[in-house]
Amino acid sequence: MSLLETKVGSLLGDPVVRTEPVAGGDINNAYAFTLASGQRVFAKSHRAALPEMFVREAEGLAWLAEPNAVRVPKVLAASDADDAGPACLVLEYIARGSADENYAEILGQGLAALHRAGAPGFGHAHARPNYLATLPQDNTAEPTWAAFYVERRLKPLLDRARGAEIVPSELAARVRRVCDRMPSLIGPEEPPARVHGDLWGGNCFAADSGEPVLIDPAVYGGHREIDLAMMRLFGGFPRRAFDAYNETYPLQPGHEGRVALYQLYPLLAHVNLFGASYLPQLDRALAHYM
Repeated sequence: MSLLETKVGSLLGDPVVRTEPVAGGDINNAYAFTLASGQRVFAKSHRAALPEMFVREAEGLAWLAEPNAVRVPKVLAASDADDAGPACLVLEYIARGSADENYAEILGQGLAALHRAGAPGFGHAHARPNYLATLPQDNTAEPTWAAFYVERRLKPLLDRARGAEIVPSELAARVRRVCDRMPSLIGPEEPPARVHGDLWGGNCFAADSGEPVLIDPAVYGGHREIDLAMMRLFGGFPRRAFDAYNETYPLQPGHEGRVALYQLYPLLAHVNLFGASYLPQLDRALAHYM
């Protein structure tokens, strides 16, 4: 029996009797464990997990689950690496299925309700840091969304990419010019939304019941349009989900013109994670605001 199997059994007080690898993860190793009681659970682990990576993810899942707006896997255990075994996150097992005819409607309405549940400020509850994939996210609160988006999101990733010599100086200067103009670009004032923070197609799936399930969050209190902009960046979401969202929680005037603005953060993240191949897309997004 592996150290991970032993550790999961110990955390749950129910030994692992069967292990099946689960495909689809880009960063972590994932498994479906069957316990001695017959319960099936999902677990993921990483040999070199960043400090409190899974603990923070567990907190994020619990925070998203609070409003009961969209289905989120129940957290069973989360741990850093220790003498008992590797870092891991253990969740209820949700079998994947096919989206039913109401999937898009439920997703759009549920996401609107999640955003409306709000946050204490621009930053995560209690301002605890977390991660976007393997990139640290500083969630220290700022008084305005413009300040938070610039100081806690765009500038740290730009500085990281410049330090790694990925972003050329001219492109970096353009990002900074957009940052300087941010208060005039963000649109009408809105209260902080409870955002998923990493809402691309791979982080939402249909359960065997047909309903949408959100996973792998990078939560904080932010502007709701940033989730919607990321949903449009790489595709994978039905048009009806956006329409149902807007019918439930109408977006502010000019929101279409801010999509590229709120794609700057995930694009800078991809530059840091995957390299210079994302620079042309970043350049095109910036062009809307120069």
